[in-house]
Amino acid sequence: MTVASGSADYIGLANAPILWILALAVMAVVVVQSLIYMTAVKKNAGSAGMSQQEVRSAFRAGGVAAIGPSLSVVLVAIALLPLFGTPPVIVRVGLIGSAATEVASASLAAGTMGANLGDETFTRGVFIVALMAMSLSGAGWMISTLILTPIFKRSSHKLEKVNPALMSIIPGAALLAAFAALTFRELPKSPAHVIAVIVSAVVMSICLLLAKTLKQNWLKEWGLGFSLLIGLVAAYFAHYAGLGLPEA
Repeated sequence: MTVASGSADYIGLANAPILWILALAVMAVVVVQSLIYMTAVKKNAGSAGMSQQEVRSAFRAGGVAAIGPSLSVVLVAIALLPLFGTPPVIVRVGLIGSAATEVASASLAAGTMGANLGDETFTRGVFIVALMAMSLSGAGWMISTLILTPIFKRSSHKLEKVNPALMSIIPGAALLAAFAALTFRELPKSPAHVIAVIVSAVVMSICLLLAKTLKQNWLKEWGLGFSLLIGLVAAYFAHYAGLGLPEA
């Protein structure tokens, strides 16, 4: 470790074969889990009163809804590749999906060793410590989920016995609150952010209205994708019209 920490050439270490193996193993687990869940949904759809057509429709809607968030993660991952190397970025940003959290963890870890991200002080030794900090940060989320999920499951069963209608409202309300919190957090940043939100909301409303009027259910599935794409285009033109974030 002493020899390693004296070298600033950490990218070779960041792309070590063992890290590639571990990263691909983690991604393989994610793929296998997804296939297991999809298979389980198809087999048990009947007991939930869903037809196979509805299941396919739900899969398509989920796939379209994932396009926007996935693109943002990919763009951030590309920006972080020169800093952390490919395998750590695949696991950390690709799995957790929060670039801000990962960069903050690495920056704090580097700061404790008197180093900064991306400059000559970010040596192999600092990189190892930063990667460990990023891993521990992500592990905290996963362990919390592992512990709290059974607790929430028991609580949901008790609530279902008290008021079955309540459990049909709570998940939707939680999801709406989560997206609303993310949206309202972006609004004060610049007029371009406001324009993107407004344009996306209008496009989504139009898609839902057309889907109901024309009885075209595919517009419900693709509405989110259309609103994300058109909102991004609107934000792009708003930014270059001088409505974006002020220059630092």
